[in-house]
Amino acid sequence: MNARLALLGTVDPGVTESEVFRLALQHAVGELGALGGAIHLRGPMSALRLVSSAGLPPALTRPWEIIDQEGPTAPARALHQGSGVWVPVQPTAAGQELAWPGTGLAAVPVSGGDRSIGALTVLMGEQGEPTPRQWDFLRDLVAWTEERMSQAPPPSGPSQTEPGGDRDRLRQALKEVSVGSWDWNIRTGDLIWDEAALELYGTRPEDYTGKIENWMRIVHPDDLAPTLDAAGRAIRDHGVYEAEYRVRRLDGTYGWTQARGRATYDEHGEPHRMIGVGWESNESRSARDALSRALRHMSDGFLAVDDEWRITFANLEAERTLGLSEEELFGRLLWELPTVRNVPGLEERCRKAAAEETPVGFDAQLEGTGRRHHLRLVPGPDGVTLYLTDVTEKRQHEEERRASELAVARRAVRMGELTAALAKATTSQDVVAAVARRVLPPFAAAGLLVQAVEGDRLHTVGADGYPDDFLTTVDGHIRKPGEPSWDVIASGLPLFLSSVEEYAAHYPHLAARPARAGKQAWAFLPLTASGHTFGVCVVAFDSARRLTDEERTLLTTISALVAQALERARLYDAEHTRSRELQRSLLPRALPDLPACTAAARYLPAGQGMDVGGDWYDIIPLSGGQVALVVGDVMGHGLPEAATMGRLRTALHTLADLELPPDEIMSHLNELVAGMGEESYVTCLYALYDSTTQICSIAGAGHPPPAVVHPDGTVHFPELSADPPLGAAEPPFETVELKVPEGSLLVLYTDGLVESSKREMDEGMADLARLLRTAHRTESGGEADLEQLCDTLTAGLLPAEHSTADDAALLVARLHALTSDKIASWPLPEDPRAAGQARRHVREQLRTWGLEDLTPTTELLASELVGNVVRHAKGPVSLRLLHGAELICEVFDGSLTMPRIRRATETDEGGRGLQLVTALSQRWGTRYTPTGKCIWTEQALGAPGARQELPDDALELMFPTAGDFTGDLDSLPFGDED
Repeated sequence: MNARLALLGTVDPGVTESEVFRLALQHAVGELGALGGAIHLRGPMSALRLVSSAGLPPALTRPWEIIDQEGPTAPARALHQGSGVWVPVQPTAAGQELAWPGTGLAAVPVSGGDRSIGALTVLMGEQGEPTPRQWDFLRDLVAWTEERMSQAPPPSGPSQTEPGGDRDRLRQALKEVSVGSWDWNIRTGDLIWDEAALELYGTRPEDYTGKIENWMRIVHPDDLAPTLDAAGRAIRDHGVYEAEYRVRRLDGTYGWTQARGRATYDEHGEPHRMIGVGWESNESRSARDALSRALRHMSDGFLAVDDEWRITFANLEAERTLGLSEEELFGRLLWELPTVRNVPGLEERCRKAAAEETPVGFDAQLEGTGRRHHLRLVPGPDGVTLYLTDVTEKRQHEEERRASELAVARRAVRMGELTAALAKATTSQDVVAAVARRVLPPFAAAGLLVQAVEGDRLHTVGADGYPDDFLTTVDGHIRKPGEPSWDVIASGLPLFLSSVEEYAAHYPHLAARPARAGKQAWAFLPLTASGHTFGVCVVAFDSARRLTDEERTLLTTISALVAQALERARLYDAEHTRSRELQRSLLPRALPDLPACTAAARYLPAGQGMDVGGDWYDIIPLSGGQVALVVGDVMGHGLPEAATMGRLRTALHTLADLELPPDEIMSHLNELVAGMGEESYVTCLYALYDSTTQICSIAGAGHPPPAVVHPDGTVHFPELSADPPLGAAEPPFETVELKVPEGSLLVLYTDGLVESSKREMDEGMADLARLLRTAHRTESGGEADLEQLCDTLTAGLLPAEHSTADDAALLVARLHALTSDKIASWPLPEDPRAAGQARRHVREQLRTWGLEDLTPTTELLASELVGNVVRHAKGPVSLRLLHGAELICEVFDGSLTMPRIRRATETDEGGRGLQLVTALSQRWGTRYTPTGKCIWTEQALGAPGARQELPDDALELMFPTAGDFTGDLDSLPFGDED
């Protein structure tokens, strides 16, 4: 925000219009670097009246005191167009009195309600037309001016010197004063004054022009706008025009006058003329002055209101109490005063007292004073008088006496509530919150600080009512004498300091600390449990306070209860922290980056006060482009459940490495859980995805089904059999197979994500599907980032502000297929020719894939695997190559016998094949298939163009006499000659 606008924003509402105009012009001229400025307001007929100017000499402003609002001047054009205008200064014409300096005039309209009522104009210097930023400033400045004009008080009447008035006496007095009459032609602007009016309005006959502009020039600027509004309202409403305003006399001073008139209308209902009278209204008498002085110096506040409930008199004490001057109070409705506006039932009580002519009194808290007053209303013949007596101290003493009678009973109740709250407190923060809620209010305390000893330092456990910067300074204080907290811990006795002076006397080197804390009295209470003082509880007060012996005894008793509860909570906090660390260590540190899938996961622990749970997730890479995705939930919370989760996750890794089908893995896990000898129930979901076939095989036990999100946004939940949890299930488990398109999402989760005490699982799964449909892709249509998708799902299903009673695990995987051009397979004969054909297929396929550098090694591996199958297994035999992030070579046969590696002696003719495979491959293994088994090897893809040479020791393992090897594997004696 502009600094000048910010400064104007601090101006209190209610300043006079002339002050608003003065401030607006000062800041407009200063901000734009202008030569000067002026404000015009719309008057009767088509006139604009100059109401304020700044920086402009009278010689320039005199022709602009009243200007035609339909003319070519800058203010008139801004008023007519309803927007800012720029009018360049024209060269001086012959006969012109004085030329305007500068380069031009910038004018902005001023509005009131739904119409323009004037304009603000600035005279620019050599810089020329305002910049767009300066135009914006002028419009914001005018908006501020309009707001403050609407908040300006109506013109206050002359000083009233009598609490009430008699209307008959007023009419008699009007007969004794000179009353001027006037006749205003609304259509032409002609104005006729008689001699009395000329004298009343301070105008010489030779200066009288007979136009309404005569009247506009002599009205005080603060009174012109409301007076014009009153005239306009009377014309529109066909009512009586009544106004009281100040006019400039011949000597330059202002005096108060009153005017009353009524408009006449033609046959079409259009206003034609307004005829009325005016008279001076600031006459005073000595008798009234004497009465005024007596009333104005009463010790109690005194107000008088007329029969329309408008204030006619206020003494000095009433002015002080209400925060307004007599001029500001005069003429205002009693119950519209800011100080008494919110006094309940004030208007009803006043009207009832006047109607019944019976005095009435009641207490009220006057807004903004901070004091309580007794208001006494006394009806009279000319209105109502109101007495205001300050009874703050009197009522305070009465309330303190009543409060002391209830204090003991209330404290007893508080002690019972505190004991119950401390018994329920689980964590250290629960204890601090219970003390702040149950201890501070009954003692009118403002601050709580609980600290515990850790080593040689004092660390903050919790606090309430202290600024953060102070808490930072006192946290971690090293053990040393001369510190109030350490002294209390060392002695085991409480310390009570009743004031800042007493604090400084005990600890002069810490005299500045109370100011930083914002406290002025303290009770340092030792926290002792099992005979050991381990901390301090500090109860602080905002003002100096000397606690009674009863209060000190009660606080000491409370500190013993707090110490016991805090000791239990600290043990719980330590165990809970260890449990969390154990659980985090049992979950995957990072998910593997696999060609078959990319994934992201989240684990969300249960809410405050809940122990660790047994939810987990996992991704296990397998052979042949396969990957296992797992999510599970050990029912319950605590260290045993977390340990069970760790055991099951380890067992699941072992079973998955054996590459068993999902249903067999679930059967083995069921036996494991049932054999734990505990009442453990575990739900689990195991999904096996094969990227070569895009088949996802899923088996579950008591677990909610996964969500499958197709690339087009379709979401469905596969129908799994309703198997009980592991430990209670009866095998066999059912496996569901799905064909999953490339780029689909597989979303696994535990029940804590979709089910709670306030939401059924079906409803939660529907919410999950809705979020997946909207968030699985970005706004541009691309694939959503999985980390952001996890955040979206957890935020939508488990908002941070809602505490949950169960932990939750979420695993989102985007599945990728190994395309057909990256897969090659061939059937092989069941005779010694198979190895040679395998090498030929390998050479041709690797040449097609551009992997010639891997040809020697892969040929050797394929020869060894196929040779073993031909010698030791049975058909059918086939070979498959997979080109993914690694090169995978697979040999299938119909035997269930698994090969095993053994150590061969120098004289053995065989037994070295698997040692060769180990030496040449990155890793290798075997897995069962529906028709037999598969032996596979995995090789890392080398840099492009880099040829992979066969290691000498690898050749020696298989061919001890291969010293003359020329590089052609077909020349070696494999025993597979055609």
